[in-house]
Amino acid sequence: MKQSRMLIPTQKQDPTGAEALSHRMLLRAGYIQQVSAGTYAYLPLAYRVLEKIERIIKRAMDDSGACEMLVPEIIPAQFWQDSGRYDTYGDELFKLKNRHDTEFILGPTHEETFTELIKSSVKSYKKLPLNLYQIQSKFRDEDRPRYGLLRSREFLMLDSYSFSANEADLDQIYKEMRGAFEAIFNQIGLSYRGIIGDSGSMGGSDSMEFSAPAAVGEDTIVYSNDSEYAANLEMATNMFVPQKSHAEAQPLELVDTSDVKTIDQVTEFFDVHPDQVVKSLLYLADEQPVIVLTRGDQVANEAKLKHVLGADTLELATPAQAAELLDVQPGAVGPFDLSAETRVIADEYVQPMVNAIVGANQTGKHYQGFNPTRDLPDLEYADVRTVKEGDISPDGSGELQFTKGIEIGHIFKLGTRYSKVLGADILDENGRQQPIIMGCYGIGVSRLLSAVAEQQADENGLVWPTAIAPFDVHVIPTNVKKEEQAELATQITTSLEEAGFEVLVDDRKERAGVKFADSDLIGVPIRVTIGKKADEGIVEVKIRKTGETVETKVDDLQNTIKILAKEI
Repeated sequence: MKQSRMLIPTQKQDPTGAEALSHRMLLRAGYIQQVSAGTYAYLPLAYRVLEKIERIIKRAMDDSGACEMLVPEIIPAQFWQDSGRYDTYGDELFKLKNRHDTEFILGPTHEETFTELIKSSVKSYKKLPLNLYQIQSKFRDEDRPRYGLLRSREFLMLDSYSFSANEADLDQIYKEMRGAFEAIFNQIGLSYRGIIGDSGSMGGSDSMEFSAPAAVGEDTIVYSNDSEYAANLEMATNMFVPQKSHAEAQPLELVDTSDVKTIDQVTEFFDVHPDQVVKSLLYLADEQPVIVLTRGDQVANEAKLKHVLGADTLELATPAQAAELLDVQPGAVGPFDLSAETRVIADEYVQPMVNAIVGANQTGKHYQGFNPTRDLPDLEYADVRTVKEGDISPDGSGELQFTKGIEIGHIFKLGTRYSKVLGADILDENGRQQPIIMGCYGIGVSRLLSAVAEQQADENGLVWPTAIAPFDVHVIPTNVKKEEQAELATQITTSLEEAGFEVLVDDRKERAGVKFADSDLIGVPIRVTIGKKADEGIVEVKIRKTGETVETKVDDLQNTIKILAKEI
């Protein structure tokens, strides 16, 4: 392929507003171009990379027994209204109407669509299990799209949906999908971790997230420094080690604390450490009031809390809502004198506390001498805290450490979350109606470009793994005006292409320095430079990843490239 015939608008300087390394380099190297905030055109080089990623994905999915298909990107809003996600998904939904005023959405994901298709076409357990997948554009109206392809409003995604008649088949497909995803990421050349993930708005039970460690990652990976344990911060837990106090229990005493509201103010007023304070937060879970108690030095984990409550929505109550529901101002909320409809959940670390400080649920007042097991013996406990670095790993092996990561894939056991509400039933082997059991499996295809770039780019540009590089070899005659260089470039390109290599030849009438800089930006794994020794049949071969160079005769070039390619 002649470089002069391709659209590769390289840039010398970093584009304004591009913060992430991957965003800067993909723009500078002429792979993508912004069309509007959060939407990008994939230019020829990026499209070639995407095609190779898709081939790897399709091969692994097909090998696992999944079957490819395609559904519309425009979804009837009724599907999501029936499942309950139309309201709970939030403002990220792109909503539209046709000329007949019928409501639609642009698909951010397709659980409902696939469930409706199966509902109308599969009636017996004999037709299951099935695992169907597609690779398609998805749409989410991000409030603040950023980092290029890492958080955009339109993106390419693999989404796969399995349908089973029993849990055993779901478990088997879930296992197969984990293996397929690992094979995909290994072949692409990513460093990644499989971690415990949060199902979020998808619903369901078990889930595993695949995360690529990167400084720009918006997810926090929590892992043990001495075991295989790893989880998203939203789902991470630690070994609960209660600290026993031998202090004598003091009586519960009401104290006037008129201007004391924050934890810092409470600790200063009572002259205590934050771990002697119980923090009370009022939430609305599916619009029902819930008070969450954590130790003052710990932070409530809303993802865990949603799981404990089985809630679709969870919001921290505003001061006005607190005043309306509890007749109290924030800072004095507490677990006392509550209506029957107000549920109280305390973190495990609250239970062993002795003589703690806690809000009295009266404006301007706190209790001291709070002993939970004595004063609230029926209190409900659960792990609803956010772990900290240095906590003991939940398996008891090692301490928890944090690192940043990019979510690149996620697998879920959805169970009957969608089939029940949408009425997707089958007849089982006993002739009884039962909801289909589902799983969901997704990979951010376009996001993989950024994930690879974040991990492997350097200050000079992109560095592509051989499996997904847009070309295998970049042939550069330093001066195309010299006949011997131009002829040798044509000879080498033809020979390499006949041998099965994909070759980009820089036939532009540019200075050698410009060509070399653009070559580093583009990031093709191997560069062949045709220069002063062209008349001797000698060229220079450079490995982009290491910068290593070697001279070789043209007759030995293919073997040299094959040897070097194995070492990359």
